[in-house]
Amino acid sequence: MLKFILILLIELLNIAKIIPCVPEYGQCDGFDYRGPTDCCPPSECQFNNLWYSQCLTIQTESTTLSSSSSSSTICQSVYSQCDGENWPRATCCIDSTCTFVDPYYSQCLPTSSSSSSTDSTSSSSSSSESSSTSSILPSSTSSENRCSALWKQCGGIGWTDSTCCDQSTCIVVNPYYSQCLPSGESSSSSSSSSSTFSAATSSTNDGRQAGVTTLYWDCCKASCAWSGKASVTSPVRTCAQDGITSVAPNIQSGCTGGTAYMCNDQQPWSVSSTLSYGFAAAHISGQSETDWCCACYSLIFTSGPVIDKELIVQVTNTSGDLGDNHFDLQIPGGGVGIFDGCSSEYPGSYSWGQRYGGVS
Repeated sequence: MLKFILILLIELLNIAKIIPCVPEYGQCDGFDYRGPTDCCPPSECQFNNLWYSQCLTIQTESTTLSSSSSSSTICQSVYSQCDGENWPRATCCIDSTCTFVDPYYSQCLPTSSSSSSTDSTSSSSSSSESSSTSSILPSSTSSENRCSALWKQCGGIGWTDSTCCDQSTCIVVNPYYSQCLPSGESSSSSSSSSSTFSAATSSTNDGRQAGVTTLYWDCCKASCAWSGKASVTSPVRTCAQDGITSVAPNIQSGCTGGTAYMCNDQQPWSVSSTLSYGFAAAHISGQSETDWCCACYSLIFTSGPVIDKELIVQVTNTSGDLGDNHFDLQIPGGGVGIFDGCSSEYPGSYSWGQRYGGVS
């Protein structure tokens, strides 16, 4: 009997754990994605953007590169990754063209596609422009449909959920994936605009004060990311050079020779046509860094295309070149300002736009 129990126990221990894999063309990673991340062989999880990675198969095709005499090269299939920072594989594409998306990702796109690549710093604030030559799926007219939120999937081969987007437009990324991206209306008027603000900690406080907003994105570690700046649960999160991997709060900023940078997801997002959330550097009259670090403020714009719209920001940074009641909104492509950590985070011959004002 004891021998039988031991044999049974050994057999149970030898049973392989069944881990579901994602079939080809299925989603395998992305912001807020909670499903399986292992792709069913022979496909591999290929990064598309922060919100979506897809299981794709890397095919082998005999070809001849102009820069190589080799007659057999492993080229990437259409819609697969083909280049990027530290990319170890071949940069050729099968029946497609390797198109730059950002410093860490280039994608094989159909040769017939006329869409042009844009600098990574402007991808979030003008994503609808960079996809202007892509197909746009019509929004559903049914009031019963639950529309997808901004940055979520809204279409593609095998997609069975809603194809409409809430306060955004469904853009075709590839035949298997369409994504809700910001509509064509620009979210910023210029490098400087007037606004009013009040502390968001009091929802009934109407004692707003006049202020000024500008834009920046310098890729540097935020001032409020250091421990002890304010009485908070934890300092602002910082990331490694990939902009995704979190690093310890004591790591030196990439703007001063260290390896800590601003995280890619520390940028604005909208929840409706009149309300958005985001982050900012600030200098507020009558307060110190201890007061405004990690505090939240309600900004209502009083001029420009975003007039009467509200942006609730969490202050993550302090800048010595800001005046009183000045919020420097943290938006990719907004300009590197005094410091330029973007050149070290994304080494290469990239244009970051005007130092103050950024990409226009």
